Amino acid sequence: MKYKELIYLLYSDLYRTTGKKSTIHLFKNAFFGKAFKYNFWLRICSYTRKHHILKFLIFPFFRLILRKYVFKFGISISQNVKIGSGLFISHFGGIIVNPNCVIGKNLNISPGVTLGQVNRGKKKGSPIIGDNVYIATGAKIIGAIKIGNNVAIGANCVVTKDIPDNAVVVGVPGKVISYEGSKGYVNNTDYDSFLTNPRF
Repeated sequence: MKYKELIYLLYSDLYRTTGKKSTIHLFKNAFFGKAFKYNFWLRICSYTRKHHILKFLIFPFFRLILRKYVFKFGISISQNVKIGSGLFISHFGGIIVNPNCVIGKNLNISPGVTLGQVNRGKKKGSPIIGDNVYIATGAKIIGAIKIGNNVAIGANCVVTKDIPDNAVVVGVPGKVISYEGSKGYVNNTDYDSFLTNPRF
């Protein structure tokens, strides 16, 4: 990951969370915010972990900071998870993401959500989440399944099968009830209009 990519990811997360894009708001939310504070240290750890020098100098310290917020906020998303831009954690509490998950851009993830691994059988592995996905409170997505783009997953839903693009999924086990997708749930996704500006 390059430094410019880190900045892009930080500001995309900030804009999705607050609707604002200034450096003042970035640092204000990084140090005094709640859920975005986790985003900030998650992105910093992901960057320094892959840097050929910083991984030895400061990554271990930043990892300790992130670990502190794992327990404080009840959010367990490893710096090893591949996550696209615009991650939005709606509230802290009970969020668990397996380190082998792959997550697209503009994910909305809510309290009580688990993206978990299956250790045997046909679905052995971890989920792959598409772009612009909304995951409501308490939902569980388990195993090597693919969640398509623009999908909305309802509260307390348990998903163990692939879900196509634009689906709305509810229930236990999860069933597709419509193809109205996540529009209206996933907002503030137009950050490319200003993040491509050279000053960032």
